[in-house]
Amino acid sequence: MSPSVSLLLLLLLGLSQAHPAIEEREDDGQIKEDDAVDITTRILTTNNGTSEILLEGDVLVPKTRNAMKCLYQKCLWKKGADGMVTIPFTISSEYNSRESQLIRNALQSFHSQTCVRFVDRRNENDYISIENQAGCFSALGREGGKQVLSLNRQGCIYFGIAQHEANHALGFMHEQTRSDRDNYVRINWENIQPQMAYNFYKGDTNNLDTPYDYSSIMHYGKTAFSIDNVKETITPIPNPNVQIGQRQGMSFWDIKRINLLYNC
Repeated sequence: MSPSVSLLLLLLLGLSQAHPAIEEREDDGQIKEDDAVDITTRILTTNNGTSEILLEGDVLVPKTRNAMKCLYQKCLWKKGADGMVTIPFTISSEYNSRESQLIRNALQSFHSQTCVRFVDRRNENDYISIENQAGCFSALGREGGKQVLSLNRQGCIYFGIAQHEANHALGFMHEQTRSDRDNYVRINWENIQPQMAYNFYKGDTNNLDTPYDYSSIMHYGKTAFSIDNVKETITPIPNPNVQIGQRQGMSFWDIKRINLLYNC
């Protein structure tokens, strides 16, 4: 190997070690997501230092209603005469062009298979403000007025995470808090950080007559809130080897539920 080639390799190695995202950059500007890290791990790790009061790790405590529940029209985004559910949004100028485009791509992914349309805000009163706050989190459903959806630049700028938080903004909770979850997963309470146990309480959920979905982008990973980040807090049953906590994109049932909830 020539000295010039060796020097080039050393320079590239140094760059990749100093800036891991360089190795993860896709040709389209998006970032590949490490197959070993699920959405929940990324979100909970990023949210560890936030001062926000969050339920289930990334859902803001409601300001306009007294329960973590979005079953009624008042917390759904309005449908227009054209049959489209239009949701205005703004994106903070703190994001660079690549980050803004990734966020836009995630929002636009709803357009092809649902009647939800995320559009740039003009002067609408109700809208989503996507901001670089200290964590990855969202309100549940439409709250009215400006509502923050946070995607921290250091840990949340991933396609799957943006989709996940957008689903919260549409009104969807995490899959493993479904009212019928005990038929599909075992919660290992002894492996959960005691102060975080409330994040695993079942909800009074609207399951829309759809099956439990291990592959939902809204499902926690197996070690969410684990006492040592290794022991499983959630184990699928009857097959413990079923994968949960994927981060590639919305599943078939994620999309189906949006269409059911909003009568697309």
